Order: sequence, then C-alpha cells, then structure tokens
Amino acid sequence: MRHRVLLVDDQPLQRTGLRMILESEPDMEVVGEAGDGEAAVRQVAALRPDVVLMDVRMPGTDGIEATDKIIEGYPDVRVLILTMFDLDEYAHPALLAGASGFLLKDTRPEELLAGVRAVLSGGAIVAPALTRRLLDIVTPQLSRGAAGSGAGDEVQRKLDLLTGREREVLVELANGRSNAEIGERLHMAEATVKTHISKLMPKLSLRSRVQAVIFAYDAKIVTPGR
Repeated sequence: MRHRVLLVDDQPLQRTGLRMILESEPDMEVVGEAGDGEAAVRQVAALRPDVVLMDVRMPGTDGIEATDKIIEGYPDVRVLILTMFDLDEYAHPALLAGASGFLLKDTRPEELLAGVRAVLSGGAIVAPALTRRLLDIVTPQLSRGAAGSGAGDEVQRKLDLLTGREREVLVELANGRSNAEIGERLHMAEATVKTHISKLMPKLSLRSRVQAVIFAYDAKIVTPGR
C-alpha cells in the first residue's frame, strides 16, 4: 500500500527536496504540490491525500488557516506542519487547528520519514521534550483564555466524561510519554493504551493527540515541568 502525500510550500526547491526524500521509499507517493494554503485546500479536495506536509509561513492563506479548513472538511487527512524554528509562534495555533504535529525543515531524511509514518499510523510527531517546551510557553495563555467560569465549567464537564483509566492515560500522554511508555507505567498493553486514547479523544471534542496534551495542561491535571 502506497501512502499518498501532498506537499505544500511556497519554495519550489523545498518541495523538490521533500519529493526526492519521500519518493525514495516504496510505500510513499507524492500525489501533488501546492505553493500556498488556498491551493492546498483545493488539492486536498481533488486528490484526497493521506497526509499533507504543510509549510506554516506562506503568503496569502497561511498553513494555519489551511490546516483548519482541511481538518474541518476532511478529518481523516493528517497534517504535518513544517517550520524553521522549534518554537515557532505558529506552532501552537497550528496544533489547535488540528495538525498532528510539526517537524523542523532541516530534520534528517530518516526523521522526516519516521514522522510521516507516525502521523499516518495515528500518532503525533512532537518530541516529548519539545512538547514540554511548547507547553511551558502556551499554558499561561491557555489558562488566561479559560479564566471565565463558563470555560472552566466546560473543561470540567468534559473531564467528567472520562473513566478513571482514560484520565490516567491522558495524564501520562500529557507528560510526553509514548504509548509504549504509558503501557509500561500503567501496566497495560500498548494496544489497550491506543484504545483508551481513541475513546477519550471524542469525549473531549479533540481532533488530534497533540490537542489532548494541550487540553490536559489547560485543565491543570498536569503542570509544566512536572
């Protein structure tokens, strides 16, 4: 089975480099390219790729707006953000828009391929350490945004929908642990961890695993640096 990939970047040379890396793999097929977010949305509608490699900074419709439109219209499509900086100011809103994670543009080819495969398998490609650094920055913003009693009540209502085991899994996930690590800590099979994550996501009205991490910090069931 060949995975269908759409490349979105306003730099043709960047797209060419990505195409060369991806098409060196027998299970990857680049089905299209786009130079801006508006074209990306059209290409997704026409080509139905499995995953989109999305540049975040582009003229016109940027990667955030494009990601939001793609995930809203085609929730099964995975979006992997490409950025020049590990704490790009666009990273947080892109993740909230539903991206499955983000990679640095200068990442090594094998890391890029591993990231694409992780996203295709339903995971998120944000390294644990990077997740924590990102959340150290955005958690105060999230807390201020949820300061109103109505927002706090809504967060608590969603938390109350979780089983005790699902809440334990959410805490471990928010601390940046992989499914295998969560399973080891909670004494359950990795497949069971995946099942818990797949069940807690719709209960919390979340689009991606990364959003689940951010929700946990927003709900203060974990805190930065823990």
